[in-house]
Amino acid sequence: MEVMDILSVLFRWLHIAAGILWIGLLYFFNFVNSGFAPTMDGETKKKVVPELMPRALYFFRWGALYTWITGLLLLLLVFYHGGLMFEEGKGGWGGASILMLVIVFGGFALYEMLAKSPLAKNLTVFGTVAFVLIAVIVYLMIQVAEFSYRAYVIHIGAMFGTIMAANVWMRIWPSQKKIITAIKGGTAPDAAVVALAGARSKHNTYLSVPLIWAMINMHTVVPGANSPVYLLLAVVIGWLLVSMIYTKSAKVKGF
Repeated sequence: MEVMDILSVLFRWLHIAAGILWIGLLYFFNFVNSGFAPTMDGETKKKVVPELMPRALYFFRWGALYTWITGLLLLLLVFYHGGLMFEEGKGGWGGASILMLVIVFGGFALYEMLAKSPLAKNLTVFGTVAFVLIAVIVYLMIQVAEFSYRAYVIHIGAMFGTIMAANVWMRIWPSQKKIITAIKGGTAPDAAVVALAGARSKHNTYLSVPLIWAMINMHTVVPGANSPVYLLLAVVIGWLLVSMIYTKSAKVKGF
């Protein structure tokens, strides 16, 4: 086995392990803790939150970082070094393909503008606009940059993962530090900070299911029938599944 094969296996293993840690805690926060936290009175919150949340958020944020780093290493190794970016005899590295990589890894800036706009006040409108933008980016990857099926699928996943990791480190964790400090001091957290942390965590939850589709894209290749429709359907179905789980989680009660 060559060194590159060994590295590929190692990076995949670490990527999946870190991803389970990160996304597992994301689902705990959104589907379990979100229903439990409001049941605590002030004194209970003052005792539980400063002890529980820093521990959970430690593994949450570092899981996110290591998932992103190992994902980037896999991209470099499998797609850029491995020559899977373009169909045989088609496309190649140039201005268009480089521009698409800038959009993928700089997509958080576009997302941030959208998330701060009035559109974000309505989750359905926000999701619709986001879906259209995703479809446009996929179109550009195929028609302009001439990415292969596997390449554009994994790069949409990379864009989602980059947005999610940036949300964790730049929005959720800084907000949670302020919330935990306020609760520990016996004061009410700033409502705007709570709303920001909650919104970005919810956005990450919606992005996570389509991201998993992108991660397994080697197994979604259908010979002779690869189409962006599959990816866009995975986004829609993933978002619908998350919405259904949110609805269900609100009905699950303790004893």
